[in-house]
Amino acid sequence: MITAANITKTFQNGDVVTHVLKGIDLTIHSGEFIAIMGKSGAGKSTLLYQLGLLDDPTTGTIVIDDTLTTDLSVGARTAFRLNELGYIFQDYALLPELTAIENVMVPLLMQGKSTNEARAIAQAALTRIRLGHRENNLPSQMSGGEQQRVSIARAVAHNPKILFADEPTANLDSESGQAVIEIFQELHRQGQTIVMVTHEKEYSTYCDRIINIVDGKIE
Repeated sequence: MITAANITKTFQNGDVVTHVLKGIDLTIHSGEFIAIMGKSGAGKSTLLYQLGLLDDPTTGTIVIDDTLTTDLSVGARTAFRLNELGYIFQDYALLPELTAIENVMVPLLMQGKSTNEARAIAQAALTRIRLGHRENNLPSQMSGGEQQRVSIARAVAHNPKILFADEPTANLDSESGQAVIEIFQELHRQGQTIVMVTHEKEYSTYCDRIINIVDGKIE
């Protein structure tokens, strides 16, 4: 599903050059549940952003489902992200003025679906993660765990090829974090490819494989 070759990422601030990723070669198969782990500053989230097309690598190539994504135009990359990939962030990234169902509907509407179709898909996605009873609540009316589950519904509503999750349990208590991981497990059993950055070892045990990043390289 993903083949990354010689991925490097360098940041420059004036005369200071920081090499964050230092030649990553990586293959992720369809249906795998992958954990990317490492110490703070090791480059794990930076790697996720390259694989998820949220940033451009300094050098290297990334092929996703036979598409050479590093050769896509800006517009084509945006369309690929919108239609083929799903994202979950540790801060939930929900729009505070929209209800749960409206938050899930946003990317569906951006894909060109009608309001009625987007609403039906969003309702099904919220029901899938056992949050249908909260569809008309604003984020401020929900717990952190519930907000993260809304973000999962938004990420999976369009059946993405790959689900990228960056520290999805970092802001949650242990009970809410476990509930999120159990949803990931259920999605994984249904065939979803998941790439998750986490620093919590207890959650990595649910994954098929752990990729450990040390100083910008795979250990």
